[in-house]
Amino acid sequence: MTHPAAIPSPVFADRQGNITDFSPLTMAGMAGGQFFQPALDDLIPLPEGSELFVLPGRLPVAWDPDSDEPALVADNPLEPGSPIQAVAAFMAPAHTAVLNAAFQTTDSQAPRLPLFAYTAVGWLDGRFWVTAFRSDPDKRQDACQFDQALITRKTRKKLKEGADNRLIQHLGKCCLTYGCPAARNYFLGRWEAPLPTSPVCNARCVGCISLQPAGSCSATQDRIRFVPTAREIAAVAVPHLQTAEDAIVSFGQGCEGEPLLQAAVIEEAIGRIRKKTDRGIINLNSNASLPQAVRRLAAAGLNSLRVSMNSAQEPLYHRYYRPTNYSFAEVQESILAMKAANGFVSLNYFIQPGVTDSRAELEALSTLLTRCRPDLIQLRNLNMDPEWYLQTLEFQPVEPPLGMRAWLHEVRQRFPALRLGYFNPFRQK
Repeated sequence: MTHPAAIPSPVFADRQGNITDFSPLTMAGMAGGQFFQPALDDLIPLPEGSELFVLPGRLPVAWDPDSDEPALVADNPLEPGSPIQAVAAFMAPAHTAVLNAAFQTTDSQAPRLPLFAYTAVGWLDGRFWVTAFRSDPDKRQDACQFDQALITRKTRKKLKEGADNRLIQHLGKCCLTYGCPAARNYFLGRWEAPLPTSPVCNARCVGCISLQPAGSCSATQDRIRFVPTAREIAAVAVPHLQTAEDAIVSFGQGCEGEPLLQAAVIEEAIGRIRKKTDRGIINLNSNASLPQAVRRLAAAGLNSLRVSMNSAQEPLYHRYYRPTNYSFAEVQESILAMKAANGFVSLNYFIQPGVTDSRAELEALSTLLTRCRPDLIQLRNLNMDPEWYLQTLEFQPVEPPLGMRAWLHEVRQRFPALRLGYFNPFRQK
């Protein structure tokens, strides 16, 4: 079953976190602070490996089929007088949101939501449904691919063997404490392995998942506290590239700052790696702030560059990234530099319904794609409280959004050669 036969019911949680549906109303979604009723084609079954979150201090907004308008659910319809809370889905990787969860913050003391993505979810025919689409068929991070007992056994074995390698020890924590899919795949000896390198950054991203100022929401993982040596990096990368199926190693992870700030050690590490093997892909996930460093790394043997970007509109980009000593123009220069070196370029494009699919953003993205010609857009959900994000951007919609599926169709029509997905590809020819 791909889509439901009818619009699902909204769901809500009681004060204990028990989730219930309410069938007289239908579910709603939110985009850019506006409420919408999803279409049947916007809905898919909740992917395996997803999680449901309760949103404290936030009331659910549903859709009233009689008035054909959004309806605030301010009281528990099954237990009048009892408080209720909105509910959202945090989807498994390779799925991209069409609408955020529909809610209204009513408590002035409501905590800022943690750094996850919040997708609209409903209930019908004995299952949960979300407003989303599968953006990449690759199963490398699907829940069914991970056997925790096997992961734990192989991780502990490699940690023992690599006791003198700080990077391996760091990845062990990423794997066993945070459940990082890339770290898990490294210890399983397959696919894409992470190579975090930088404890510092030259941006102050509002939604940074590894470093948050006091008084904000908590970071979701600890940032690496050291710069690994080129020898330590190569000791992780070389065996992986030599033996793993569809092998990739990637600098630039959620547990670090900006890897280009460690360009010298990365350049040396790439040299060491390529002296041992020419197999597989060496990738860099980056804010692309330092074009000259990108040129150096491309010359050293970097195969691909993934550029993180919340918006192709410079003011919105700067409000989110809050860059230090670099500009959006230099980000584009880095893309052009990597393309000039015959490298592969992806945009790690943070999807936020209502912002991403606004007409202004589509036109700005089209201008960037025409000028810079990246090879792939990775449709990654923005992990951030939607209301906080709109406030950060000072976002004021002037018209309804196109809708994420209409946006996707328009991008494909304008740029038929552009690849769309979610992951760094194994092969780039």
